[in-house]
Amino acid sequence: MVVTAGAGLGLRAVATGGVAKYGGDALYTVLIQALVVLIVPRVRPVTAAGSALVVSWVVEFLQLSEVPAELSERSSVARLVLGSTFNPPDLFWYGVGAAAGWLVHTALNSLLSRRHTGRD
Repeated sequence: MVVTAGAGLGLRAVATGGVAKYGGDALYTVLIQALVVLIVPRVRPVTAAGSALVVSWVVEFLQLSEVPAELSERSSVARLVLGSTFNPPDLFWYGVGAAAGWLVHTALNSLLSRRHTGRD
């Protein structure tokens, strides 16, 4: 989670426009997946990625209401977590983040499994 948050902040520091925005969207979903794995350590990669994608999409669709915008006016944390404006391309980039998270999670599981069984 720290690496993902650092990557998001680093991306914002060195990139602008679509790269920063959509890269941040993808990393948002990766961060949610990391939280899922933290809460349920033995979760399957596909379940963790799918859960993160659903949460990301729910937050994005919630932006069709006025709730996130109102909360964002009152809190910087709410703005970071909920955003404020619905943007359809974000839905695709959350999928990119879920796919990347699934790939990393699967690779780490495979690596740890090989180490555990002694098959380096």
